Amino acid sequence: MRWKGRRQSDNVEDRRAKGPARKAAGIGGLALILVIASMFIKGDFGKLLGDIGRAQMEKPAASGPAEPFNPTQEEQELAAFIKTVLAYTEDVWNAEFRKLGKKYQEPTLVLFRGSVQSACGVAGAQVGPFYCPADNQVYIDLSFYKTLREQLGAGGDFAQAYVVAHEVGHHVQNLLGASDRLHRARGKVSQVEYNRLSVRLELQADFYAGLWAHHAQKRDNILERGDIEEAMNAAKKIGDDALQRRSGGAVRPDSFTHGTSEQRRTWFELGLRTGDIRQGDTFDEAHFRRVNGG
Repeated sequence: MRWKGRRQSDNVEDRRAKGPARKAAGIGGLALILVIASMFIKGDFGKLLGDIGRAQMEKPAASGPAEPFNPTQEEQELAAFIKTVLAYTEDVWNAEFRKLGKKYQEPTLVLFRGSVQSACGVAGAQVGPFYCPADNQVYIDLSFYKTLREQLGAGGDFAQAYVVAHEVGHHVQNLLGASDRLHRARGKVSQVEYNRLSVRLELQADFYAGLWAHHAQKRDNILERGDIEEAMNAAKKIGDDALQRRSGGAVRPDSFTHGTSEQRRTWFELGLRTGDIRQGDTFDEAHFRRVNGG
């Protein structure tokens, strides 16, 4: 991916030197939903949700000095890469919102180490990258990319860019009101139906990631040989079915919250191919079925 020497976003808050967060805070319903919905790493989502909830009941630990933080050259370069990718998303989404007659509110991206305090509560690195709608911020512990590369087999700089673009896609959903569909359904539908809606939200974020790549390529010629394959591979590795097989359990479609590997690849590819935001309505049943082959 072409990125060196390009503009880096100023909307980045680097909290890595502060070390892990120690103080818990309240967490709202919608925030909880999107923290969990944005996870890329496999795991027991219900248990993780409970762990975050219990963290809000604990007394804050005694605050002490953070460990010295001396980023390696590799870490510095990765942070610069993330800032550049965020700048690319700003350029694309500012233009797309103007087409819609709206003003894009650029999110802040927070780099953290170990755990972080957000308006959605305290979250550890095991949650993976997430978007918090309560403060309009994307949170990333850069160690996640090592997990993505070494444990999930999804390396490459464009796979890393896809992660950022997906989380920014959740921000776009929040601005355009799509996230409210999931919020309104909380407690009013069965868990199976709620999971189904979560899948639709996640696949739309994948579509927005593809749409971003389409327009970033047209604007800035960012793609190099193999980049699209890296993103497609990342989408494949983090499908619910792939993660459940990897964990050694049975594949349970009713428990899916992000979509299958094939669905994630399909919706990313649709956004990449068309660049048309109107094609990304995953909540339109007829359109959803057409895109997914019936």
